[in-house]
Amino acid sequence: MTLILNPKSYGKLLAKYQPKVIKTEDENEQVIALANELEHQANRTIEEETLLELLIVLIERFEEQNYPIPQSTPNSMLKHLMECNNYKPEDLIEVIGSRKKVLELMEGKDSFSQLQSQKLADLFNVDVDFFVNE
Repeated sequence: MTLILNPKSYGKLLAKYQPKVIKTEDENEQVIALANELEHQANRTIEEETLLELLIVLIERFEEQNYPIPQSTPNSMLKHLMECNNYKPEDLIEVIGSRKKVLELMEGKDSFSQLQSQKLADLFNVDVDFFVNE
């Protein structure tokens, strides 16, 4: 069963809250508060659900523009995966070849070879692109 949006009810919600593109941190905080209020409201109407979806899109857009997530580097990805898997540099000697080479890769002092990238991708079960230097 498809629920149908009531344009009159939705129009009243839009008039009441007047959602718009978020341009400042204060506006973002206000929209987040409203979204939280709607999100925790029991028995939301389809109109309220639609408004909540719109607010989330506006919040995400603002935050993507103002708080971009930096691209990870192969060495930061290696460190992250090692930490998640409780690996120490010694645990990668068989894969990389030597403890010195593991440390150089972790510190970003050397680039990953194609073979090293593939072995690490296989070990951590991730895409090889995580270890490719751009």
